[in-house]
Amino acid sequence: MVTKRKNTEFRQQQIIEAAAKLIFKYGSEHLTVKRIAAQVGISEAAIYRHFTSKKSILSFLLSHIEEVLLRDISAERAGAEPVTLETIEKIIGNHFSAIDLRKGISFQVIAEIISLGDRKLNKQASQAIGKYISRLKELLSDGVRDGAVRKDIDLEASATLLFALIQGLVNIWALSEGSFKLTEKYASLWQIYRAAVAHR
Repeated sequence: MVTKRKNTEFRQQQIIEAAAKLIFKYGSEHLTVKRIAAQVGISEAAIYRHFTSKKSILSFLLSHIEEVLLRDISAERAGAEPVTLETIEKIIGNHFSAIDLRKGISFQVIAEIISLGDRKLNKQASQAIGKYISRLKELLSDGVRDGAVRKDIDLEASATLLFALIQGLVNIWALSEGSFKLTEKYASLWQIYRAAVAHR
């Protein structure tokens, strides 16, 4: 039973990874179950043993992306006491390193799925982004608690601005086909952001 579950999880992972790569390469409107099956090297019938439709694959993929993005922030936060501006800079910097390794696929896939105009998928994508911004807000809140971030700051606005910085930079980097180092560009942008949020 355990082996069967592991095999199922492995196959589902293969399917959503193939879907992400195809979306990144061709766009979500050109994603088909047939293409996913060919990418994984299995039959279309095998895909339907794990997912009922292309939409269910995209929904599962969004859940996976949400988990990965939140894990990037949470893993780095673990044991980071007290939270200084250097701590926050390092956490986001490591997040960019992970995004680089994934070729920026997460943010591009979310944008492509939104472009399909499916209300349920859009709602799911919105909730995922909301949780991501909340995680950034928690990080900044810890910075306020530990005296690194201004106490009079609007945490929601600051977290949203940090999200916009991350997503915007990843989009520019992806469109330029990785023509610059994400971590280096982030370092210069961080100095501007830091000046705005630092405790005085």
